[in-house]
Amino acid sequence: MSEIKRGRGRPSKFDAETSLQVAMHLFWSHGYEGTSMTELTEAMSINKPSLYAAFGSKENLFHKAVEHYLAGPVAFIDAALQEKTAYEVVEKLLLDSAACLVHPDNPKGCMVLMGSLNCGKEAEAIKQEMIVRRQDYEQALKQRFILAQEQGDLSQDAAVDTLAKYVVTMHQGMSVQAVNGASRAELESLANLVLQHWPVNQQSANQTAS
Repeated sequence: MSEIKRGRGRPSKFDAETSLQVAMHLFWSHGYEGTSMTELTEAMSINKPSLYAAFGSKENLFHKAVEHYLAGPVAFIDAALQEKTAYEVVEKLLLDSAACLVHPDNPKGCMVLMGSLNCGKEAEAIKQEMIVRRQDYEQALKQRFILAQEQGDLSQDAAVDTLAKYVVTMHQGMSVQAVNGASRAELESLANLVLQHWPVNQQSANQTAS
């Protein structure tokens, strides 16, 4: 993401959507505790009373920023879960992630992963919320893979728990690599390695081919 420009003075009309977008990028870049109220108010071009009036608190603003992130930059995750096969789910998920994680208009990495890893005791609730969100993501993948088994797309002996954790771990690792400077092509090569070794229900594949 290009550097966030600090606003000067208060805008003639408060734009909640624009302010939320700015806050999302700050939290995404610096994490919850790494983003100060001063940085938020300056970047959003509002004062603290206006921020509290619009969003309630810094914690509540962070919650709204996360929801904005999930509905915007990473909306492809929900879309990926709707793909026809488990392979296509993982393909869309990881390849779209490779693009998102290094998009020039965004901070590098994943906001849900990087935004709260180093929170102290005062922000323990934020840390726990992000853990739950990551667990929910893994659970959603597991349920999708169970459905794939029911549809004959994955074999019955496929370890769906392990597969879900494997994909999530790869996704999170790609996020860290993006922060470390990996390119989109490098992230896509990791995604393609997962796809090359994705388990296929051979019986189903033979029926499709015949």
